[in-house]
Amino acid sequence: MTANFARDEIRPHVEHYIGIDVGTGSARACIMNDQGDIVGLASENIALWQPQTGYYEQSTTDIWRCICSSVRRAIDQHGIDRTSVRGIGFDATCSLSVFSHDTDEPVSVTGPDFDNKDGNDRNVILWLDHRPVQETHKINATNHNLLRYVGGKMSIEMEIPKVLWLKNNMPKELFDRCKFYDLADALTHIATGNETRSYCSVVCKQGFVPVGVDGSVKGWQEDFLTEIGLQDLCEDNFKRMGGVDNVNGRYLTAGELVGTLSEKAAADMGLQPGIAVGSGVIDAYAGWIGTVGAKVKLDEGTLDMDAPKNDVSQAFTRLAAVAGTSTCHLAMSRDPVFVNGVWGPYRDVLLPDFWMAEGGQSATGELLKHVIETHPAYQEATTVAETLNRNIYDYLNQHLRELAEKEDAPHTSWLGRHFFLYGDLFGNRSPIADPNMKGSVIGLSSDKSLDGLALYYYATMEFIALQTHQIISAMNESGHVISSIFMSGSQCQNDILMELIAAACDMPVLIPRYVHAAVVHGAAMLGAKAASTDGEGKSEPLWDIMDRLSKAGKMVKPSTDKALKGLLQAKYKVFLEQCESQQRYRKEVDDAISGWKR
Repeated sequence: MTANFARDEIRPHVEHYIGIDVGTGSARACIMNDQGDIVGLASENIALWQPQTGYYEQSTTDIWRCICSSVRRAIDQHGIDRTSVRGIGFDATCSLSVFSHDTDEPVSVTGPDFDNKDGNDRNVILWLDHRPVQETHKINATNHNLLRYVGGKMSIEMEIPKVLWLKNNMPKELFDRCKFYDLADALTHIATGNETRSYCSVVCKQGFVPVGVDGSVKGWQEDFLTEIGLQDLCEDNFKRMGGVDNVNGRYLTAGELVGTLSEKAAADMGLQPGIAVGSGVIDAYAGWIGTVGAKVKLDEGTLDMDAPKNDVSQAFTRLAAVAGTSTCHLAMSRDPVFVNGVWGPYRDVLLPDFWMAEGGQSATGELLKHVIETHPAYQEATTVAETLNRNIYDYLNQHLRELAEKEDAPHTSWLGRHFFLYGDLFGNRSPIADPNMKGSVIGLSSDKSLDGLALYYYATMEFIALQTHQIISAMNESGHVISSIFMSGSQCQNDILMELIAAACDMPVLIPRYVHAAVVHGAAMLGAKAASTDGEGKSEPLWDIMDRLSKAGKMVKPSTDKALKGLLQAKYKVFLEQCESQQRYRKEVDDAISGWKR
C-alpha cells in the first residue's frame, strides 16, 4: 500500500486531450496534457485517387482507419493512460464528404458510374479538386448577396460547386439519397453518431449565412440554392445539409460539445466510450487556434509565457499564416470587414459573435518545390545536399550565404536585386482571386548552374514575402489592424524566408514552439473546450483555453537596414506592376482575338 501511494505521489494524475488533424496527405494525432504540452504524436498517410486530370478523391473509411491507427500509436508509444483522455478535437481539409441519408454509408463520387466498383468508398471530393468549373461560373454569375461573404466570388475549392457537379452528373435516384458534410463534420459524425455541423464548415465553405446576418433567417439561403439548381437541398428544412438550427439541426462554434465518443468509435480508437468530442474546424483555422494565443512582448526576442493574460482584442492585430502546400492567412475582427479577394467575413466560426477573414496564397510550399525540382541543377543540388546530410532548402540557404560572402554582398537580397519573379503559377487566391493568373520572370539568363538555381530559389522566397505584404496591405486598407504575423508549418524553419517576410511586411514574425504540430495542437485545444462543458452545457471560452495552453516560441524582428527596406520597397513596386500588367496583357490579347475560332 505504501509503495503504491509513493508511486502515485511521483506520478500525479494528469488529464489528456487528443487533437486529430486530417491534412491533404496524412492524418495526425497528438496527445496534449493539461499544461498544453504535446506528449504524444503519430501520423499515417492517407490514400489519394486521381481518376483524371484535376480530380482528387479520398475515402472517409480510409481516413478513419488512419486516424484510429495514429491515435493508438500515439498512446501506446508514449505510455499514455487511456482513462486519462477527457476530450477529442478534429480539424480537416475543407473537402466534401458524401453519405447516404438512409443507410449512412459512404456514397462514391467517382463518375461516370458512381458505383464504388473498386470497393474503396471514395466518397470525398478533395478541396483541391477542380472538376466543377462550369458550376463555379454559374454560381458566381448569380451575383447573389451571400457572395459578399466569400470575397465576392465562390471558389472552385469550396463545396457547393462540388455538390452541384454531383447533381449534374449523378443518376437522380442516387443524388436524391445523398447527404453532405464538410470533412471535419463527417469525422465528428463518425465519432459520435450526431448530425451536428460546425459553423466553421458551413459558413466558410458552403454558403451558410448565420441567422441575423444580412437578414438571414434559416442560415441556408433558399433563393440562392434554387437559382443555381440545388432546390432539392431546400426540402425538409435543408435536412441533407444539416437542417435548420434548433429546428431539425444543430450548429456549433469551435470546440463546443457535439457529443461523446460512441462505443464503436471508441473501440476503433482503443479508447473509453463517453469521451467529449468538440465541434471541428477547417485545418487552417486550427492553425489560428494553435498559434495566436501565445503571450508575447513585441520588444523582446521570445514569446513570454509570463506576460499578463492576453485579452481577446489582441487577436485582432495577429495574422495567423498557416503555411504548407499553400498558405492561409486568417484574421479576426470584432465587426465584419469586407476585403475584395479575401474570403469572409465569417461570423461565429471560431469565437461566438466575432468575425474571421481568410486570405491565401494558392501555392507556397508547392511553388518552392516546383521551382527547385524543374531547374536544370536540381539533381546536382540534391546530390550535394545529401552528401552534406541536409535537406535541399537548408543547403540552398547556405549556398546563398556563401554566394553573398563571395561577392562581398551586404545581404543575400543583393544577389537578386535585378531578378524579378512573379510566382502565381498555380493561380491567385488573394487578393486578385483569379485562378487564371500565371507567373512571369524579368532578368532570366542562361545560367544552369547551382548559383542559378539558388538565385531562382531566392526570388521565389522573395515573391512569397512580397505577396504576403500585398495581402496584409489589402486587409489593413479595408479595416483590419494587423501588426504581427504568427506563422505555423514547416516553412517556419526556413530562416531566410522568415526574415524576408518580416522585412517585406515590416512587422514581427512569431514562430510557435510546435512548428510542425501547431495545427494539431489547436485541434487538441478543441478537445479541451469540449471536455470543460458542465451540466448546463456551458464551457470554458476557447480564447481562455488558448491563452492557458499556448506555448512559448521565438520572434523574427523586421530588419532595420534602410538599404534592405529600400530594395524591397522598389521590388514591391515591380511586383505590383507584374501583377497588373499580366492582367492587362491577357485582356488586350483576348480582345484582339475575340471571335477568332475555327
